[in-house]
Amino acid sequence: MSWQTYVDDHLMCDVEGSRLTAAAILGQDGSVWAQSANFPQLKPEEITGINNDFAEPGTLAPTGLFIGGTKYMVIQGEPNAVIRGKKGAGGVTIKKTTQALVFGIYEEPMTPGQCNMVVERLGDYLIESGL
Repeated sequence: MSWQTYVDDHLMCDVEGSRLTAAAILGQDGSVWAQSANFPQLKPEEITGINNDFAEPGTLAPTGLFIGGTKYMVIQGEPNAVIRGKKGAGGVTIKKTTQALVFGIYEEPMTPGQCNMVVERLGDYLIESGL
């Protein structure tokens, strides 16, 4: 299966009538494996910040999580596994796998829990597959 299929069929899927606004699978170095058409272009320092927060949880909390220049407040996560951010009525979930970072960005009516479920389910599948 191509990486784009994972984004199109598994991340941008319909969840109880709503869906993510943007999604992507990136290598941990920031290389784009696949992304939705409207996923923001990440800056190198944004990837560095995300990787640093996975290595040392809490490093993004004081400054915020930036994705394509948009600032999200870091709300919770799981050390070396998940970063979750909030901005207004939307937010972001980033799941770290063995080799990749899985991103999901959402706006209402999708809920944070729905976004977490979609992103983390695919991330867990990739981890089980050695990716």
